[in-house]
Amino acid sequence: MAPSKGNAAEISRRALLKISESTILTTVDGLDLRGHAKISAVVGIPLRNLQQRHDVETFAATAPIAAVTALLELLAMAPSEKVIAALGEHADTPNFEQLSAAIDDVRRDGSSVDDVVAVLAFAIAEEFPAAPHCRRLFDERDDLALPELPDIVLAPTVLAPKETDPEIKEQRRRRREEEKKRKRGPTSPRPPRPAKTKSAPKTRETPPGSLKVNDDLTERRRPMIFTPAELERFDPEHALVGVVVIVEVPFDATDPAAPEVKSKERPALVVAANADALLVRPIYSSVAPTRKVLQAWRQLGLDHISYVDDVRVALSVSTESLERVGRLTDQEWNAQL
Repeated sequence: MAPSKGNAAEISRRALLKISESTILTTVDGLDLRGHAKISAVVGIPLRNLQQRHDVETFAATAPIAAVTALLELLAMAPSEKVIAALGEHADTPNFEQLSAAIDDVRRDGSSVDDVVAVLAFAIAEEFPAAPHCRRLFDERDDLALPELPDIVLAPTVLAPKETDPEIKEQRRRRREEEKKRKRGPTSPRPPRPAKTKSAPKTRETPPGSLKVNDDLTERRRPMIFTPAELERFDPEHALVGVVVIVEVPFDATDPAAPEVKSKERPALVVAANADALLVRPIYSSVAPTRKVLQAWRQLGLDHISYVDDVRVALSVSTESLERVGRLTDQEWNAQL
């Protein structure tokens, strides 16, 4: 397929395949992508995978387009300044001849094919006024011709979000339940208790507010791992832990179409709390690399399949007037860890 007939996302991916692997890996290996870095998960996780595996082809073909565009932006940043300087007063809206001449100028001054491909592809991805001229340059110049995407784009990879049919997950859950019943025995309605034990009375001394309300020894709520800062501020055994509530969750980026909108009301799973704040994992209606299916979405009365994000968000809210959707069972909680 000719570049001019491909969509912007496809051209962005093919451009990364055109750019030399050494150029890409040198850029990526120099990034700080640790957990504290201010970068969204949908971009950071695929780039961290690329740092670890150095598999440019898989990244180009399967990574979320936001991550592909972010990498193109990094590669195009320095060479774009040279092209802008070469265009001079025509930099905002160059015609084809002006852009073509500027590309020739920067090539003579030492810019590589990698630099030019990154600049042109990023301009197409961001729909700059010169985007049609960039497509034409890819079409007409043999040295800029983009390779086709490999078949790997159609194959599921660890970089792509996992999508498992809810019905299949439900079948697995039922099989686990049946296996537990077989282990208990056909006539045992509940796990037998030892006739004599010194520790048995201690179970009666559990404080009323404790979360350990499930006496089924086969399925206990597993603890979540928190950072020291989170433990200092929040109580992981607060009565609201495990409850799905409706709260205002702030956006992690500004929407150019509606910059005045800073947050959205959505369900969220409470993982820790205090008297005037919550630590939650937001629940979304769309998939992403950091989200997994909320297996209890039907039981909670949600009207569509939902996904719990791994990212935890601290919210300052009154815990007395929260709209509660429902509480996860210990088994449902464990399924989300």
